[in-house]
Amino acid sequence: MGRGKVQLKRIENKINRQVTFSKRRSGLLKKAHEISVLCDAEVGLIIFSTKGKLYEYATDSCMDKILERYERYSYAEKVLMSAESETQGNWCHEYRKLKAKVETIQKCQKHLMGEDLESLNLKELQQLEQQLESSLKHIRSRKGQLMLESISELQKKEKSLQEENKVLQKELVEKQKVHQRLLQWDQTQPQTSSSSSSFMMREALPTTNISNYPAAAGERAEDAAGQPQIRIGLPPWMVSHIDG
Repeated sequence: MGRGKVQLKRIENKINRQVTFSKRRSGLLKKAHEISVLCDAEVGLIIFSTKGKLYEYATDSCMDKILERYERYSYAEKVLMSAESETQGNWCHEYRKLKAKVETIQKCQKHLMGEDLESLNLKELQQLEQQLESSLKHIRSRKGQLMLESISELQKKEKSLQEENKVLQKELVEKQKVHQRLLQWDQTQPQTSSSSSSFMMREALPTTNISNYPAAAGERAEDAAGQPQIRIGLPPWMVSHIDG
């Protein structure tokens, strides 16, 4: 039959308790040595008996080194945990502050919109009224400034358009003058052509003395009647004009 489970409680019999301590202590030290060798781990084991006697095991007999390392790790762990808890506490505090600010801003916004005024007393309502009047002054001032800037910009545009209109009117007047000159030149050109033709006829006619022809003097009337008349000194185009 196998051994039954030992109930974990204080052994009341002093002798049995001492025997059990000796056996378990030896087994515990043996297991510590085995785990340090098999797993290449640094192990430090400290046991105090009921009488205060010290039993210890340390890898390579460097208990001080292991304890120093343990203290450093323990201190760093404590600092890290403290920092995390402090950071978490700061975040919680910051969250509460921001939440309170948001609630205050929302409440003020409702008051400015004329809502939830029942919770305000007379003094708070007067302060709210003054705040609204001050806000209206700033709004009207900004509105007036924007209107003045807009008027100034429109005046600049008007001036620019007027100058452009003047330039266009000047160009139109110049074009009208040129058109009138062309019309006057077209009207005077036929008169100049007719006067030049009359001048040429007047210049050409005196060069020919029609009285010198035999038909005009009455001499040799028969010959003149039977023969074609020859005009000397006249150009062909004038001869055709006279014949016509």
